[in-house]
Amino acid sequence: MNLRLGRITGSVQPTHLMRVDSDLLRFAGRIELHQISVDLIHVFPLQVRKKFDEEMKEKVTLLLFTQEPSRLTVPDHLKGQECVFCKETRELLKEVSALSDKIELVIYDFSGDKEKAAEYGIDKIPATIILGQKDYGLRFFGIPSGYEYTSLIEAILDVSKGKTGLSQKTREALKTIDKDIHIQVFVTPTCPYCPQVVHLGHQFALESPRIRADMVESTEFPHISHKYNVFGVPKTVINENIFIDGAVPEETFLEHVLKALKSQSQK
Repeated sequence: MNLRLGRITGSVQPTHLMRVDSDLLRFAGRIELHQISVDLIHVFPLQVRKKFDEEMKEKVTLLLFTQEPSRLTVPDHLKGQECVFCKETRELLKEVSALSDKIELVIYDFSGDKEKAAEYGIDKIPATIILGQKDYGLRFFGIPSGYEYTSLIEAILDVSKGKTGLSQKTREALKTIDKDIHIQVFVTPTCPYCPQVVHLGHQFALESPRIRADMVESTEFPHISHKYNVFGVPKTVINENIFIDGAVPEETFLEHVLKALKSQSQK
């Protein structure tokens, strides 16, 4: 299967329609998409290693908050509460971290390491944090498989470099942010428009210490998707009250972030 991985350019892109309450969408094809991500590493190990070798500057730590597999049989009324893709996320991150000496993987048990989870603001799993010389606020909630595999690689490279490809105008605007901004980008692994928006959010977080940006895999967290009426992806939620449907250019994304800042200042 060919998986085309590339950036979306231009104006607003359409959303990728989904139904977050569908069990078929939650699970059908997910393991296959995860396997695509792992297969990309296996088929092109030299290319991935070369990219890391050429572009990584500083060491990067991947913090994974997961759930240890239980040996107990889960009662029917508790089924669905266990972390379905924690095992696959761990496998994927192990594969990625093995591709460079500059990448370290640290794994925490969400239940056993509650203080550490609280320190990093982790309230759902699987959760991945990309750490560089500091915590820049980059988060992945859910497995970064399918198209989101590229978002993971871009996040690692950006954090390692400690800089982004954002325009000077955007970087200057982000320096003026003096209140906390929380960006949530809802995605699915089959959405070709989502990585652009996830990367934008992560770059904004890297440029501003007041911004935290999360990738949220919609079908793994249907209750959160329902809360924000996510029926198409990408959908971006900024500070609970500013919404962006579809993929938008950097300038438009910045406008919405500044709108959220202004809204917060008026409270």
